[in-house]
Amino acid sequence: MPSEMLSGPDLGAGFLHQLSTDRDGDRTTFTYHAQVGGQDANGPPKGPLDVFGFVHPLSPCQFGGPRCWHRRFLVPFAETARVRQCYNRNRFVLQTMIDQAFSGGPVPIDSALAEVVGRLDRLPAEAAGDWFVGGSTAAWLLGAKLTPHDVDLGTTRAVVDRLGALFADYLIEPVATTDWPVAGIVRGARAFVGTFATGARLEWSVPLDAAAERPFEEWSGRPGIPRLATASFHGREVRVSRPEYSLVRAAEKGASDRLPTLVDLVRRLGTDRELLEVLLDRSRLAPATRAEVRRSVVG
Repeated sequence: MPSEMLSGPDLGAGFLHQLSTDRDGDRTTFTYHAQVGGQDANGPPKGPLDVFGFVHPLSPCQFGGPRCWHRRFLVPFAETARVRQCYNRNRFVLQTMIDQAFSGGPVPIDSALAEVVGRLDRLPAEAAGDWFVGGSTAAWLLGAKLTPHDVDLGTTRAVVDRLGALFADYLIEPVATTDWPVAGIVRGARAFVGTFATGARLEWSVPLDAAAERPFEEWSGRPGIPRLATASFHGREVRVSRPEYSLVRAAEKGASDRLPTLVDLVRRLGTDRELLEVLLDRSRLAPATRAEVRRSVVG
């Protein structure tokens, strides 16, 4: 069955947007399309969309041509209305997210995280321990002097869909089977917690590949795999991932401005040497850089 356009063309944040669907029996793929829209779309855009997980298709898009950006989701067709709601919120908040990513726009992490944690408290008791804060926000909660760009949640395969219900009004991508660059095929979602003009991006996912699980993965989707710590936030204890994860990731990205505060945090908490060695061994860092990171925290 050929692709069917469900919405668009819609303008915003410098892009021309469309929502389409492809049906193959019981399988339905929804696609967000975005291509440079010119002045009519309040353009040109301030930056590319790969920072939000969009990719260019391998062949020219029938709607947007050879340089169309895509985000794709495998979702039952019966949930079309929910996907359309996510699509509309995404394009409404895209300008704010682009300003944050490329123009130094403020990211109100504290207020957004307070809203996130408050909603997570609504999870039933049996699922209350199946989430933690990861990435740079975890390091920030532990005292690192850095400004997170978004909130990353770790969760389990049993709870990933429940989070979609908790944050339904904030979703910019449906809870779906989808392809996240670097992470691969996952079950996950993205939200923007706040208003159209101010807020913070929220992301969570669990891997769906059949590869054997390795110890110490930050986003394994299973309890007991990540190395966690606890941090105080607004009078309550929140589980967070160890800062060694952020340290190695920052080194891989060449984020030299973040390395000193992350090194200081790891040393202050007491280095988890086993975790650090595993992360360095799995990293893309050159041997000399691995040695430099190791020396910076363990001498």
